Amino acid sequence: MTTTVAAARIHSHTGTYPAEPGQVRVARAALAAWLGSCPLADEAILVASEFATNAVLHSDSGQGGAFTLRAEARPGHIRIEVEDAGGRWRGGVGDDGRPHGFDVVAAIAGAGNWGIDGDAGGRVAWAWLGR
Repeated sequence: MTTTVAAARIHSHTGTYPAEPGQVRVARAALAAWLGSCPLADEAILVASEFATNAVLHSDSGQGGAFTLRAEARPGHIRIEVEDAGGRWRGGVGDDGRPHGFDVVAAIAGAGNWGIDGDAGGRVAWAWLGR
């Protein structure tokens, strides 16, 4: 589903996908098609991919559920969200010396421009780009 609010120049996109690894690619492709030639498209697609992968692999969504990808574009800014079914938090700091998904998001979005809200009942990972 895509919505456009022309007067405010706000555009939004929402898609819900089965929480299966192959669906991350489908969600990424749908977002890429919606963003088109947006200058922040590459960053937004990468952030969405990291959040969606986390939802599939590390939340209760991956147990036969779904995740929802939302994007909102305003002039010069994009907000990306992925909502999952929550569950026991299985995130953590990697000890292999290489960056992991949230490290990549933090590097792209910058301090204070991304986060995770919610609890075991459901979480929303979000990021503002271009701020």
